[in-house]
Amino acid sequence: MQHSIKRRVQTIIEKKLNPGFVVVLFGARRTGKTVLMNEIKKNLQNADVIHVQGEDLEVAEILSSSKLSVLKQFLKGYKYLFIDEAQEIPDIGKNLKLIVDNISEISVFITGSSAFNLHGETGEPLVGRSLFLKLYPFAISELQENFLQMKQTLSEKLIYGMYPQIITSTNVSEKQTILESLKNGYLLKDILRLDNLKNSIFIIDLLRLIAFQIGHDISYSELAKQLKVNVRTVQRYLDILEKTFVLFSVRGFSRNLRKEISKSPRYYFWDNGIRNIIIANFNNLNIRQDTGQLWENFCVSERLKHLSNNQVLTNYYFWRTYDQQEIDLIEERSGNIYAFEFKFGNKKAKIPKIFASTYQNSEFKTINPDSFHEFLGV
Repeated sequence: MQHSIKRRVQTIIEKKLNPGFVVVLFGARRTGKTVLMNEIKKNLQNADVIHVQGEDLEVAEILSSSKLSVLKQFLKGYKYLFIDEAQEIPDIGKNLKLIVDNISEISVFITGSSAFNLHGETGEPLVGRSLFLKLYPFAISELQENFLQMKQTLSEKLIYGMYPQIITSTNVSEKQTILESLKNGYLLKDILRLDNLKNSIFIIDLLRLIAFQIGHDISYSELAKQLKVNVRTVQRYLDILEKTFVLFSVRGFSRNLRKEISKSPRYYFWDNGIRNIIIANFNNLNIRQDTGQLWENFCVSERLKHLSNNQVLTNYYFWRTYDQQEIDLIEERSGNIYAFEFKFGNKKAKIPKIFASTYQNSEFKTINPDSFHEFLGV
């Protein structure tokens, strides 16, 4: 069933698969990169595609050789080179440059499970001849659900998240098992391996602290104190968790007022299910204390997926003043300011007077379960 849900980035990738060009798709493991690659390959029908795994040692040896004769021999007779998990191949960026510089008929599509080394590896050598895209867990706009279906499954999405395997599973205990394996596999093994890290307990402890602070500014020094490490260690791990698509940060919006807070970031999970497996809480919404946090995390992450999938260039922030006035999400694009407040109940939020008077041309909306579908492009 998973492959029958078309991903938004598929059309963009297919348009960009041109000779002498490299499309790079980043995303966490298990978000469906391989499924998408196979789908695109199938759509190319009889085109000559060589599809390889970066984890294959023989493939890695050939594609990191820097010998043009070896690369030409390897790609002879093919029009497309598809590489899954390309971050496993040493010097992949230099070798891709060698390929597109010298084998002009080849179109290249690669995936990587972290933005870590791959962006640096492939970025600079291929300026102007590459496109970097991200694949997230399913966005709600990709599921082709009508309004009633969305409402009926909303609480499940807030609790179990949007990973492809979760969406295609109908069994609640199976969803929990999948999330447990995601936590132990991709969250721990992959992240530890990325930067020769050793302390898996520290990662879970840090994520647990972040999980309880959704919608609140975090203090690096406070986190460091609670975890008994220095601030630099906390910042380094948070950076790794962003680069591996577990978390993302939102900065404070500040333009005109001395009262505005802009230094402390807020962190959100790309997926609610990962957040909930970290704190081991799959309780129903009606007996939870954190439903507001789940709703905010869901709305912010879904909105960012929607903007990214549609290539809408937007700066995003939260807004707060020292006297505790705040707005959950501020978007700034094309010279306009859009403000959003997330409420799980039917209550309508009011725009803070000081924000309204300072940013007079801004738009303000309350996003609740009756209005979220428009906000998320459905």
